[in-house]
Amino acid sequence: MSFNTFGHIFRVTTWGESHGPALGATVDGCPPGVPVTEEALQHWLDLRKPGQNKFTTQRREPDAVEILSGVFEGHSTGHPIQLMIRNTDQRSKDYGDIAEKFRPGHADITYWQKYGIRDYRGGGRSSARETAARVAAGGVARAALAKLVPDLRITGYMVQMGPHGIDRARFNWDEIDRNPFWSPDARAAADWAEYLDSLRKSGDSVGAVIEVTARGVPAGLGAPVYGKLDTDLAAAMMSINAVKGVEIGEGMAAAALTGSANADEITIGPDGPAYGTNHAGGILGGISTGQDVVVRFAVKPTSSILTPRKTITKSGEQTEIVTKGRHDPCVGIRAVPVAEAMAACVILDHVLWHRGHVGENQGRIG
Repeated sequence: MSFNTFGHIFRVTTWGESHGPALGATVDGCPPGVPVTEEALQHWLDLRKPGQNKFTTQRREPDAVEILSGVFEGHSTGHPIQLMIRNTDQRSKDYGDIAEKFRPGHADITYWQKYGIRDYRGGGRSSARETAARVAAGGVARAALAKLVPDLRITGYMVQMGPHGIDRARFNWDEIDRNPFWSPDARAAADWAEYLDSLRKSGDSVGAVIEVTARGVPAGLGAPVYGKLDTDLAAAMMSINAVKGVEIGEGMAAAALTGSANADEITIGPDGPAYGTNHAGGILGGISTGQDVVVRFAVKPTSSILTPRKTITKSGEQTEIVTKGRHDPCVGIRAVPVAEAMAACVILDHVLWHRGHVGENQGRIG
């Protein structure tokens, strides 16, 4: 299989399958001298790992990361960093029924049509288990960003579950870590708990909308046309399992605005340019403005459900299937730390790219 690598200067290659012995990431392009330890990376993996509450899959994986290369005495050497996470709680027998059947909503049928072979145990490379490797790589990116852009903060949160959205008037950054849904709205989180519990017990699932805000992004990251910051952010988010749509700033809602309403007015402030609004999501012409960078994406409902669905076999026979195993009733919950990791990787990549291409911003204002 090709295309397992993303990034320009900070490059990440993930490897491994859901039910194989291990999975991981090879991280290349990390500057030397960045503090990198297994303990620091584990913090981010613990936020993503399954089985932490009744609203996520009950697969019990410690997601313990091992650093195999590229780090010496707790610091990056500038050489490839090899990260490995062993799988310990596979139940491949749960997937025996789908060896000859294609699960509706899954990549089973397209993998078979493309490759003529597929690892049906949990979906192989198409499994969301692969995202553990991304989170580990994102931990390395965060460590490098902490050294290069110390004021940068990347925060992901859920803004909608099914038809139920947050009230932005109740948005509270401190609330995000206090509930299992990463919700900035405590009341919405309580409503979601009741709603999702009902869906979970009925064997069904639901989608969600996740938003990631990067605060403290310096102006000047990205390049016009083919090197846009928003292009890479959109591609990174779209590559996450089950994501079906991505927006930057106002996104699709911008189509309903007039030009006078959408254009963010600029004034001069004590620290340089100041913007009255942020409809652009912190990016103009593919280049960061210095405002918060805001990206949002929609995650479809988990396709692995207990409700019988019509499908076909590899031989073309019509049949039905019930997907067994341990699955997330709302995969959007565990997509939050994955989205943060992808944002960290992309932003670090552009920081390094900008530093090598331009150095410091050339255009002075004020």
